[in-house]
Amino acid sequence: MTTSTTTVRRSPATAPLPEPRGPLSEALHAVLSGAVAASVLPSSVPAGTDPFGEDLQLALYLAYELHYRPMAGVDEELEWDPDLLRFRRGLERPFLAALRAEVPSGSDVDAALEPLLVEPVRGTGPSWHLAADGERWQLREYVAHRSLYHLKEGDPQSWVVPRLDGQAKASLVSVQHDEYGAGRVERMHAVLFARMMRDLELDDDYGAHLEAVPAQTLAPVNLMSLAGLHRSLRGVAVGHFVMLEVTSSPGSRRLSAAFQRLAAGPGGQGFYDEHVEADAVHEQLLRAGLRDLLEAEPALAADVVLGLQASSWLEDRFGDSVLQAWQDGRSSLRRPV
Repeated sequence: MTTSTTTVRRSPATAPLPEPRGPLSEALHAVLSGAVAASVLPSSVPAGTDPFGEDLQLALYLAYELHYRPMAGVDEELEWDPDLLRFRRGLERPFLAALRAEVPSGSDVDAALEPLLVEPVRGTGPSWHLAADGERWQLREYVAHRSLYHLKEGDPQSWVVPRLDGQAKASLVSVQHDEYGAGRVERMHAVLFARMMRDLELDDDYGAHLEAVPAQTLAPVNLMSLAGLHRSLRGVAVGHFVMLEVTSSPGSRRLSAAFQRLAAGPGGQGFYDEHVEADAVHEQLLRAGLRDLLEAEPALAADVVLGLQASSWLEDRFGDSVLQAWQDGRSSLRRPV
């Protein structure tokens, strides 16, 4: 584990490849480990494959991870291998189609935003539970889940920057400036999150908990990567980012309270207090950018709505799975942290 309080581990590789969870991730595992050529990968998924299931979501996550950080024993040239890209596209299609089928859709952005702006008197998500009566082991699990995104925080959205213009670009870059610490490495949000993990005696290495998290945790991160990597889905990426910032401040306030109540170390309070303040400003910046984007490209409204609704649906699905496990008295992870 990292011992510095200001930096994350600068390792040339992530944790070892996780064990496959089905035929799709098994086929990709064989390619990434160098056992077979990428030409053996299928270009479509078998009929009946669960688009939200463990196998497809892990395979999709690993295919995207080639664009983020090195993976142990994996040839970096595979990032743009045409056979692997065809395989990834075959995974993306059913995932995106399933998301479209699960949400109301439409092109009314204001109507899609409205429910996200209303804070319930008493919600049911993990942050509510942790703030009120959650236990330390549950807080540790929650942080392990979230490490899959927060240790790369800001990176999926950075792909969208060259695909925007005007106020939309200026707003996104301003938010990203804060995400990356405004020029100070010790203030980078990923570094703050790693510090919090160390307070909880969790391994803060990038990708350390991939083996432990279920598909419900992977799917929201996969949507960020999917939207960020496709210029045609830039509206989805913006909608997704707006959803994150609109809902972040209240949830961060509750999680900061959970750290304080459980005396779980100053790192957690520092991370979430930072988000309470910063994301309230980010919300206004992104909404201004969103207005500018839709004035310039009104045809993107339906994709923005999809980004808002699909990301919210996936977050609710993740929260429900975690809470159900805790209510049953069992771990929400596939293996203990």
